[in-house]
Amino acid sequence: MTAPQETTAGAAPAPARSPFDLPDVSGLVVGVLGGTGPQGRGLAYRLAKAGQQVVIGSRSAERAQEKADELGHGVRGADNATTAAESDIVIVAVPWEGHAELLASLRTELAGKIVVDCVNPLGFDKQGAYALKPEEGSAAQQAAALLPDSRVTAAFHHLSAVLLLDQAVDEVDIDVLVLGEERAATDAVQALANRVPGMRGVFAGRLRNAHQVESLVANLISVNRRYKAHAGLRVTDI
Repeated sequence: MTAPQETTAGAAPAPARSPFDLPDVSGLVVGVLGGTGPQGRGLAYRLAKAGQQVVIGSRSAERAQEKADELGHGVRGADNATTAAESDIVIVAVPWEGHAELLASLRTELAGKIVVDCVNPLGFDKQGAYALKPEEGSAAQQAAALLPDSRVTAAFHHLSAVLLLDQAVDEVDIDVLVLGEERAATDAVQALANRVPGMRGVFAGRLRNAHQVESLVANLISVNRRYKAHAGLRVTDI
């Protein structure tokens, strides 16, 4: 017979934690690797406009600062290593082809940081975009393998760079699917997404499920081409 567990006399069970109870991330510095590309610049612009401290990274600090000046809202530019070292949360928005090499080179600078991978491994041919399957399973899982000392998450995959950079668009009407192994990290990324008007962070599982989230971008590209749109996602009933 299994012995009963001891409980503290009179102690009530801890209340279930609400999935909507998210931390305050307003004081954190967000770095964007690949911050001079369209997606990186768009994310940097929206987060900085919402009041977040943002640093965009590039191989060239001068080019990064030039693009930062164009974005305004206090965005700073630096080389990739400095961006990683000076940030609390680091968004990876680099082309898939340079993903592994860059992250491997920044393992020390990214140690202990929340890393948000938004890279979509895609190929293109005459039939359009199609998903690639990395050896590790997904870009996010590759990041986790390369950065064992970081808190790797996956998010911000389904955002249109055109909408993010359009200053006439006040609200970005989209849900951001957030995946990861550590709740504190995914909660922080959800809270970061919530800082942007119209945007909402939604927990969507562990990193082993990142491949289908990354792959869905190929479908959205097809939608956008057919309907001349900038489609995103909304999750119902939550």
